[in-house]
Amino acid sequence: MYDRGDRVELVATTDPHTALAPGDQGTVRALHPADTLGGRRLDVNWDSGSRLTLLLDEGDEVRPAPPAPRP
Repeated sequence: MYDRGDRVELVATTDPHTALAPGDQGTVRALHPADTLGGRRLDVNWDSGSRLTLLLDEGDEVRPAPPAPRP
């Protein structure tokens, strides 16, 4: 699915307290599979400085980020 270092773009989050918005981009720190603590979690270093972890089985969604434009 996602590996450390992959670039992602936020599609949606259910977190009402974040300033992140659809289209924000970041770099994956880690993907945690579903376990006894809950569903899949995706740790992301967002370009805005946020380190919000997404809960992929609870409505948070990302997609691969588009390639950066060439100069």
